[in-house]
Amino acid sequence: MSEPVLQVRDFTVEFWVDGVWYPAAIKMNFDVHAGKTLAIVGESGSGKSTTAMGIMNLLASNARTSGSVKVKGQEMLGASKSVLRKARGKEVAYIFQEPMTALNPVYTIGFQIVETLRTHFDMGPNQARERAIELISMVEIPDPERSFDKYPHQLSGGQRQRAMIAQSLACDPGLLIADEPTTALDVTIQAEILDLMRGLRTKLNSAILLITHDMGVVADMADEILVMKDGNTVEHGTSDQIFNRPQHPYSKELLAAVPKLGSSAKRSLDPKAREQMPVMKMENVTIAYPKRGRVPEFVAVRDFNLEIFPGEIVGLVGESGSGKTTVGRAAIGLLPIKSGKLEIMGNDISHASWKELFPIRRHTGIVFQDPASSLNPRLPIGESIGEPILLAGLAKGDELNRKVEDLLEQVELPRSYRNRFPHELSGGQRQRVGIARALALTPDLLIADEPTSALDVSVQARFLDLLLDLQDKLKFACLFISHDLAVVDILAHRIAVMQNGLLVEEGDRDDILKRAKHEYTRKLIAAVPVPDPEEQRKRREARLASK
Repeated sequence: MSEPVLQVRDFTVEFWVDGVWYPAAIKMNFDVHAGKTLAIVGESGSGKSTTAMGIMNLLASNARTSGSVKVKGQEMLGASKSVLRKARGKEVAYIFQEPMTALNPVYTIGFQIVETLRTHFDMGPNQARERAIELISMVEIPDPERSFDKYPHQLSGGQRQRAMIAQSLACDPGLLIADEPTTALDVTIQAEILDLMRGLRTKLNSAILLITHDMGVVADMADEILVMKDGNTVEHGTSDQIFNRPQHPYSKELLAAVPKLGSSAKRSLDPKAREQMPVMKMENVTIAYPKRGRVPEFVAVRDFNLEIFPGEIVGLVGESGSGKTTVGRAAIGLLPIKSGKLEIMGNDISHASWKELFPIRRHTGIVFQDPASSLNPRLPIGESIGEPILLAGLAKGDELNRKVEDLLEQVELPRSYRNRFPHELSGGQRQRVGIARALALTPDLLIADEPTSALDVSVQARFLDLLLDLQDKLKFACLFISHDLAVVDILAHRIAVMQNGLLVEEGDRDDILKRAKHEYTRKLIAAVPVPDPEEQRKRREARLASK
């Protein structure tokens, strides 16, 4: 076999925390060959992303590395800044886990792609712009020419992820390190992005190091799988071996935790719940982003109707940019509505002032899609969780400390983590902090915007059990926004499907998943990846044949 594109030997990463070196990745050994994909899987905090970041020396200043990392035969550990600068982006490209923090907020996405192109190639500005628009089009961001001039905050979560993928693919890299590349993507766009990465691998004979918790994506892409736990490699084998004949108990536990569409027991809602006043009610709601300078008004949601009753979980699904997050934010007064009627707990907040919204927000909580950008980087996570409780005047001092520690335990984080800052946690751990903060005031309505997108399957399974237990105890209503239909299948009593700002179908969970009437809903269900390499191959071939 030819020399690997990436060769890692005895690679160890440690972090200096409170006077002690803590190992995050221990004696890692693996190769990634041209035209092949190696997937690293494991729990949040197992060392997957740390390994990927350490390969090109992108770790924080309190980290140290040892061992050997070679890219196309050239040693990267200890390499000079100029060597690393030439390799980053051209030889090795990254798709980072959190696009909101990886993209520069003060530059348009087009400028950032052009910058990458002109850094590594002898291109004029017009040629670079044409190539950037071509890349934006390739990852299916709507209206590429206008999107070229948009800033990251003007895109949906999935569109930001696609913009970062476009930037990563700009230089046709020999090695693509994809850290949760499909986390924020709905299933239909996820399928397109995986096809895009597969095409890159075939066309350029690129190697791919894939880090993900989505075993459906692993089944679709991986040739080899490396399973990590607590910084150690517990199993390494071919995709067929890991999926069909796993040896290590942890590998078996991971596969058992994968949610499978259609396998969940039916969840019934107390019939009396729908006789009560709805916790949230939207009638013919239209939400628009106002005109700004030369940018015309954009209507994100049109004539939207939905009710959520006490104790009910409604799953809101649809493609990235369909308006799901916009609906969730408007539901708790974070976005104004243009027309229609919006009620929370019987109170009309359609055109409420900030002062009128303040008492209403004590009854609501929200888990944002991007945990890194929704947590204050200057505050320890204990203060972030305790802040809503303190501002509401419910507790202070020792009582507040106890409540914060109890919330950390509820989301399965050690109490000692209360003194850590967001950058010291993994993506999944940050998401759990966001969940703890949202539950701090025991809300009547919880808006959960992709709360499991950054969680690995085992932590996701425990979180879903936790959410169901809390919901059974506290009886809060929940609008659960997600692109993962298997997760919605586990949680939801009802499902609402959105496309291009419109509600296209709504009904009981089983009616939507088993007897969908709308063609778009059927397309969504058909695109869901399954954790079986052979079955996934058949589904992919059938999808491509139908195009």
